[in-house]
Amino acid sequence: MREFWVASGHHLTRRGDHGGLLATPELIMAYLARPELMPPADACPAELRLHARLLADPLRPVAAADIAALADADARENWTFMVNFRDRLVAAPSLEAVYVALARKGAGDLPPIFLSQLCHLILRNALEGCDDPYMLRAAELFFRSQLATVHDGTLLLADAEVIEAQQLAQADIHSSPLTAMLAPPKAFGEMDVMDDDNAWTYWSRSDAHAMVMNIGGNPKARAGLARVIERWIAHLLGVAVEVETVASIEDRDWRWFIGLDSEGTKIGNALWNGAELESNAAERIIALMRLTIGDTRLVDERVGTRPVYLILASGADRVVRLKPQNLIAGLPLATTANVA
Repeated sequence: MREFWVASGHHLTRRGDHGGLLATPELIMAYLARPELMPPADACPAELRLHARLLADPLRPVAAADIAALADADARENWTFMVNFRDRLVAAPSLEAVYVALARKGAGDLPPIFLSQLCHLILRNALEGCDDPYMLRAAELFFRSQLATVHDGTLLLADAEVIEAQQLAQADIHSSPLTAMLAPPKAFGEMDVMDDDNAWTYWSRSDAHAMVMNIGGNPKARAGLARVIERWIAHLLGVAVEVETVASIEDRDWRWFIGLDSEGTKIGNALWNGAELESNAAERIIALMRLTIGDTRLVDERVGTRPVYLILASGADRVVRLKPQNLIAGLPLATTANVA
């Protein structure tokens, strides 16, 4: 079985008999090593002691007095959040249960990076044994922002953070006007667009996030995203769904939609209310999909046997910020549905 996404930290967790991931001292230690929790050089002795004791025993109880003793207000806030988050992860039946609760009740003051990391971990678990690199590349949208561009008439997606780093690194190289003029135009620098000839190389560089997704021109890329959505919902909710991409919403009796990001939600709301779309809204739509829940007994009666439409779009900055929690909170399940 091929390895992928080592950086997710899945090797620091333990899989329970129910198939979900369990927090371990090693996982908590990885959080403690984050820059936000590493005491600065001028940290007070109380913070240095607290950090050292938790590194030695990540599950060690932390009293309110331990945090109140910290001199810096920001440090007290960071440590209060971290200890509460740690205790929640450890007490939960699984990391999946924590994520579902956050999706349904709201993440509150949880920094987005922590929600993305949880998603990364859980999705790695859900995709265990997956042998389709197109699915794995599409799954990166769930926890990595993407930059969209149209190149030679085809819509491409590349990792936004990788592109930013690449542009900074090349800034000096192309500082000369002559060099910039002679440089051949490329969509995303030297990054490879995934196709059948190079898809096999994904396994050796899955943590680099350096392959471009041809979502506009390669049916396998679009199908990969649909399969990931199916796997995500099945893993977190135990609900079987079928997802297919569509060119447009021609349904005159559509009952429900889920915006897969804030822009998709905005566009969907405008369509739902019969309002006029922004001038470039159609150009910013990345994907339209139709989702069908297999067991209609689980479906909200307002939807019945009708499909659910999914809308993914980019912002004005052409960045795609998919929110996988919307699929959990927005799925039209009956209040009597027993899902977990």
